[in-house]
Amino acid sequence: MKKIKITQIKSKIGHKKYQKATLKALGIRKMNHSVIKEDCPQIRGMIETVNHLVKTEEISE
Repeated sequence: MKKIKITQIKSKIGHKKYQKATLKALGIRKMNHSVIKEDCPQIRGMIETVNHLVKTEEISE
């Protein structure tokens, strides 16, 4: 199964509560912090919500 590396590239300060909550749910704690998640529709939807704050890379195994 494919995986996605998600890295926060912009600050969450000044953004809406639901966007901050989405970053927390993804497991991203601070700037330049990266997490690796399974590629599924739920994760893709969360990324779409905060796509202006994060950078994504596809990782193939």
